[in-house]
Amino acid sequence: MPAIPESTRISLAQRLRSHARARWPRLDDVTVRYRAGFAYIDGHLPGGEVIPLCRLRYGGSARTWGFALYLASSDRYEDQILPTGFFAGTPEDALDCAAGLYLSYPDI
Repeated sequence: MPAIPESTRISLAQRLRSHARARWPRLDDVTVRYRAGFAYIDGHLPGGEVIPLCRLRYGGSARTWGFALYLASSDRYEDQILPTGFFAGTPEDALDCAAGLYLSYPDI
C-alpha cells in the first residue's frame, strides 16, 4: 500500500471540511487522522462529541479511495460498497455515505 503524500493529506482534509460545511450542517467539523496508507475520518458534533465515520484506503490517487465504514457494534472498520456500487470512490462520496448513515441525510 503506497504512503499518502503530504500534499494529498492536506488536500483531502480541505476537501472533506469544505464538503461537510456545505452538505452536513449537523457536523461542527471533520478531522482526518492518518496511519500508513489509511485516512480515518471523524465527525465532530455540537457539544464536543466525536464520532468515527469511515476509513479511506489510499491506492495511489487523490481522487479515488477505498471505503470502509466504522461499525460501532464491533468497534472496527469494515470494507463496504458505496451507494455508487463501487468499493472505491471520491472522499466526498465516502463522507456522504457514512454521515448519511450516522446522522441521517439533511433536507437540502
